[in-house]
Amino acid sequence: MEILFDPNLAYVLLVLGSVSLLLAIVTPGTGILEVGALFLLALAGYAVYNLGFNLWALIVLVLSVIPFVYAMRKPKREAFLALSLLGVIVGSVYLFPTHGFWPAVNPILAIVVSAVTTAFLWLVVQKAIQVYHARPSHDLGALIGQTGEAKTRVQEEGSVQVGGELWSARSEKAIPAGSRVRVVGREGFILVVEREDQSKK
Repeated sequence: MEILFDPNLAYVLLVLGSVSLLLAIVTPGTGILEVGALFLLALAGYAVYNLGFNLWALIVLVLSVIPFVYAMRKPKREAFLALSLLGVIVGSVYLFPTHGFWPAVNPILAIVVSAVTTAFLWLVVQKAIQVYHARPSHDLGALIGQTGEAKTRVQEEGSVQVGGELWSARSEKAIPAGSRVRVVGREGFILVVEREDQSKK
């Protein structure tokens, strides 16, 4: 276990554990990321416990999350992303106590790991935001008002093609196969339709 007392290894374990934990929060339920994050953070915690840490560097690391979140929520805020990256690098290289000015963590290692981690998290978070704001591909409510074609005779039951897909449908009045129809409502996965020329009256 003496190898864990290397500040560079402890730093990498801490970063990998933190990233794994964030990914586990974003994609819960697999169990693999949760176990991996727990294992990595346990090893990093053991190393930090034995090596000690600089409180001010930890505070810088925590505060560097603020400009990252701000840059993530607002478009064209690259300056705040750069500020966050700088905070992560400074906090990382001086996280572990050392004698003199030279940091315990190799600065080149900290710069590379911090840059890669920040870029990775930036892409993941941006994709997550896009997915969150994207309209569901099977939003049945969006079908209301669209037009299509009756593939069979529609009344109590039938089939219509709307939005490039075949749907079960019903209508208050009989609609012959081949007629143009308009969706006026839905009942679960069954579309309520009426003949298009009738809907224009």
